[in-house]
Amino acid sequence: MYKPIVWGSMLISVVVTVKNEVEHMPQLLDSLLLQEKPFEIIVVDANSTDGTAEIIKDYAKNHEEIKYVSYDQTRGESRNYGVKQAKGDAIAFTDGSCMADPNWLHEMRLRLLEDYDIVAGNTMRSGPSGFAKAGRVEVYHKGGDASFPTCNIAYKKDLFTKIGGFDPWFKEAEDVDINFRALDSGAKMFYEPKAVIHHKGSETHTSFIKKSFWYGFGRRELDMRHNSLWPHYNVFDMIKKREGESWWKLVRLSIAFIGYIYCFLIGGKEEKKEKLRKGNISKH
Repeated sequence: MYKPIVWGSMLISVVVTVKNEVEHMPQLLDSLLLQEKPFEIIVVDANSTDGTAEIIKDYAKNHEEIKYVSYDQTRGESRNYGVKQAKGDAIAFTDGSCMADPNWLHEMRLRLLEDYDIVAGNTMRSGPSGFAKAGRVEVYHKGGDASFPTCNIAYKKDLFTKIGGFDPWFKEAEDVDINFRALDSGAKMFYEPKAVIHHKGSETHTSFIKKSFWYGFGRRELDMRHNSLWPHYNVFDMIKKREGESWWKLVRLSIAFIGYIYCFLIGGKEEKKEKLRKGNISKH
């Protein structure tokens, strides 16, 4: 039987995990407060030391939609913790260094109300053009792209709970893993280009190199968890410079391969991974 859609009727919980994002918090929170209601904003802070917590708390005093919680664990565990606090029928994820387009939640909500389980949006990266246009390596599985980033994606809460949320075993690539498992369960995914998030990317060579390294590290973790994802890659497409991409894509892949090999050597040793999680070397 046809059910008419009542626009704006779905409560969406926006979950953000942050650590030392004092520079970006005002623009992120201001952009989220402009979204179509009803929504709530749950910010999970990993013991920031730069004033991030104070900014969030100040916003929360004046805006009942914002909830501050402190929880210092891996990204996946922190997001799971945020979802446990959520009251919404759907969970939208973004990151501290992002800013949402005013219609972001509106576009997400439209597709979620059309009975899609997952909606991935259009992430527009800023920063030096070469870095911002380096591209990503897609992972296709059962008709969907599992590599959509968690800085711009929404999940029906029932699905998120059903598949167990983010896997805390991952140091990196927990976002690809949860998308892969969701698609494996038969979930319906939709890409909505009008759901825009502006993401501040690498601004220095050092930051770009570190992110590329851990990108490769995470892809090896995925191989370990899913018995190799190589059949899901298009190798030719991986190395091809597509329209709009820069030659930095090949630099990124080369550095990522080093990260992949590094994880191959130590990825199964939990004590070493724990040191990486807590050490400054993993901050990027």
